[in-house]
Amino acid sequence: MGYQWFPIPWMDGSSEAAASAALDRSAVVLNAFIDKVLADEGLTPGRLILFGFSQGTMMSLHVAPRRSEPVAGIAGFSGRLLRPERLAAEALSKPPVLLVHGDADEVVPFAEMQAAGEALTAAGFRVRGHVERGTGHGIAPDGLSAALAFIRERLEG
Repeated sequence: MGYQWFPIPWMDGSSEAAASAALDRSAVVLNAFIDKVLADEGLTPGRLILFGFSQGTMMSLHVAPRRSEPVAGIAGFSGRLLRPERLAAEALSKPPVLLVHGDADEVVPFAEMQAAGEALTAAGFRVRGHVERGTGHGIAPDGLSAALAFIRERLEG
């Protein structure tokens, strides 16, 4: 079915403890990957956009705020914010966020977009959202266009 950063207890029957431990391990891996990309490509964090889908969104929303230097932005599709209760206390940087979600998502409920947006906003992040009407767990052309506009805006200059 594809790569998973961590097990999903409500879908696969794994334990919350296993999911939490895998999230922590995956955060270390993603941080190392970001560091490598920045070094290899000669980029500063302000020239990097994290673009994620589903668990990729969850990982981006989890890792980016806990990095000391903000990335240029996070474009997240069909995900959720993990550990929202810890965000305000653990955020070291607050990159702008675009949340995109299909209102017919059968895997990650559409309500997760609003919940993430509210938690991010309450923690001081600039957040915008885009609803993909009639879209399930996927990326529709209008959402991709919204993300492209966000990326262009964040990387201008």
